[in-house]
Amino acid sequence: MATATSIAPSTSRLHAPARSHTSSDVTVTDPSLVKRAVKAAALGNAMEWFDFGVYGYLTATLGHVFFPTASSTAQVLSTLGTFAAAFLVRPIGGAFFGPLGDRIGRQKVLAITMIMMAAGTFAIGLIPSYNAIGVWAPVLLIVARMVQGFSTGGEYGGACTFIAEYAPDKRRGFFGSFLEFGTLVGYVAGAGLATLLTTMLSDGDLYGWGWRLPFLIAGPIGLVGLYVRMKLEETPAFQKLADEAEAKQKAQPKQKFKDMFVGKGAANAMLLCVALVLVFNVTDYMLLSYMPTFLSEELGYDATHGTLILIGVMVLMMAVQIPMGAANDRFGHRRVIGGACAGFVLLSVPAVLLIREGSTWAIALGLAALGLLLVGFTSSMPSALPALFPTKVRYGSLSVGFNLSVSLFGGTTPLVAAALVAATGNLMIPAYYMMAAAVIGGIAAWRMRESAGRPLPGSPPAI
Repeated sequence: MATATSIAPSTSRLHAPARSHTSSDVTVTDPSLVKRAVKAAALGNAMEWFDFGVYGYLTATLGHVFFPTASSTAQVLSTLGTFAAAFLVRPIGGAFFGPLGDRIGRQKVLAITMIMMAAGTFAIGLIPSYNAIGVWAPVLLIVARMVQGFSTGGEYGGACTFIAEYAPDKRRGFFGSFLEFGTLVGYVAGAGLATLLTTMLSDGDLYGWGWRLPFLIAGPIGLVGLYVRMKLEETPAFQKLADEAEAKQKAQPKQKFKDMFVGKGAANAMLLCVALVLVFNVTDYMLLSYMPTFLSEELGYDATHGTLILIGVMVLMMAVQIPMGAANDRFGHRRVIGGACAGFVLLSVPAVLLIREGSTWAIALGLAALGLLLVGFTSSMPSALPALFPTKVRYGSLSVGFNLSVSLFGGTTPLVAAALVAATGNLMIPAYYMMAAAVIGGIAAWRMRESAGRPLPGSPPAI
């Protein structure tokens, strides 16, 4: 516990511009700097999910542009397969950028991943169609997606780490929830723009040039995000490690890959991370990425109406997101995550049955139920996951665990769900898939250590 004398010198710097103070007893961070850090991290997440939103809601259009010789079903599966291809390289990106962030700093690596994400998304908007260059069109699409996937491998883990290491212990859930608020903003913007284009443009214009516009927007957004991130200081937790290394006249120690898995509690923390990310991302991608395709391709529902309903659900989620983040600080991550898992086990089947009923009110109610349950994860994971690992390996361990789980279970969810529905004809597959993920997530929540309101491992208390 910090003593009054140890806190007094720090509080005198509380109002210094863009400055934080770390001692062996306590870390006092400038509130304005915390807000800037949150905005910078959330902006990158918003851009990432803007791309996902556009890609998900233009699946049929992209299938026509890049796979025109295939059947409509094959076009959808091919486009979703290209979507999933980016997730194959995410663990590689996480294994590269994560340890690098633990060595040279969080801020520098997040600036690199921002510009790479923007470049990959911008490049998609420049690719000629299949009719222009043949098979090279889907090949270039896959390459651009892999650039996105590689950079994104270092993005989410770094953004979570950045916010968690800046936020006060008692409000880590509140500030962390803004990261996924950025996700919803990006997704709503991407889905809204895609819907506007498909509604306003003729098929010829949409297939010819209209689909390119959302991807080309990523260039200027990326430059803005890069500027914002370059203006930030390093996190207090990392700076403390760097200062200690400098005092010993040594370079910041290079973390070995095995350090993420070997050591006291390392393997258990990694397994918990993989399990928690599994339930988080399976439910996330099932609702936000696959449901538009499910509604239009499997249920024959009008694509525009389905998209508008889901956009409304995401706006509802945005309204609940920040209060739920504060609820994590009050009630703890284990209760919030465990409650959401129980909800998915009990309500996935009724929700999908409502969606299958086909009327607007039933679809809206079913999707809203899934969306509100998903907020249990979006509001808690950005602050719960970084607390699984100590400071010296936090960025690397979280990036590897997160991206390994996303690649195996999350990013493949739309493709696997579509393939299983096509193979079995069972329209309840999405519900069963989410229930299985929720059981795994519930076990992980039961076994995890409560971290809400407590210092991060390897860091002094933060106020």
